[in-house]
Amino acid sequence: MAPLTLTPERRAELAELLGNEQRLEVEFPKVAEYLDTAATLPGTGDDEADRAFDFRMLHYMTGDRSVSKNPYWDIVAPVTSMDGNRRIVTGGRPQGSARLAYAQTLLQATYAYAIPSPETVSWIINFCSGQPIVEMGAGRGYWAVQLAHAGMTVDAYDLEPPDKTENVSFPRADGQSDVWHPVGGVEDFKSRLQNGPEAVLLLCWPPGWENPMASEALAAFEESGGKRIIYIGEPRGGKTANNQFFDAIEAQWSLESEDPQFVSWWNLADKAQAWVHRR
Repeated sequence: MAPLTLTPERRAELAELLGNEQRLEVEFPKVAEYLDTAATLPGTGDDEADRAFDFRMLHYMTGDRSVSKNPYWDIVAPVTSMDGNRRIVTGGRPQGSARLAYAQTLLQATYAYAIPSPETVSWIINFCSGQPIVEMGAGRGYWAVQLAHAGMTVDAYDLEPPDKTENVSFPRADGQSDVWHPVGGVEDFKSRLQNGPEAVLLLCWPPGWENPMASEALAAFEESGGKRIIYIGEPRGGKTANNQFFDAIEAQWSLESEDPQFVSWWNLADKAQAWVHRR
């Protein structure tokens, strides 16, 4: 695992933050909380690897966007490995660790529930074949901004845009972005489907536990004449989408491809799938 290459200025900034506990707690409370708590939790058993991970958390989560366009990936990429035919974030242990699980909850709340690796971004671009993306359930718009950085046109929407209303999955906190890309609301989503050009629908970790968002977004997309969907989430019975969504997609849509290089957390079963309407 190659060490981070930092400028002398950035090293001095990080040293000052670590040496000023009060400043770290005020400016980056979630990072300060992570560093305090992680030290008390079982890690990989490799102290050097754990320190390197914590240093990446500190560096990328306290840096601005000039530090990294995809800090989520830069944090987890070095602890990603193969498990059969799956790429998963394990931290070097097949069953992960309590320390990594704690980091996972923070990273998901800060960025997104699914991990946007560069390979998955490229897979999405290839499937879209030049069409724009309309994303519903975008959260902070982190996937949207990664796709926009790659040259795609993306319109992002959510039931509860985190910069406009309280969103329990993506709470506001000092030292982190409320949104990474403009995120509209439900009425904006409906208007875009009715009035905008044809697009690919992206559903990335739509809420589960029979929340109807996924099925309602799919129905609105079908009504608008949409033909191509990217679903990133767990299978039926998992933590994402609702039974009505799975019923509809199995009845009217055909699975065209699945990203073989999608990266998941070790304790999740999410996949990236591309579906085409049978009409």
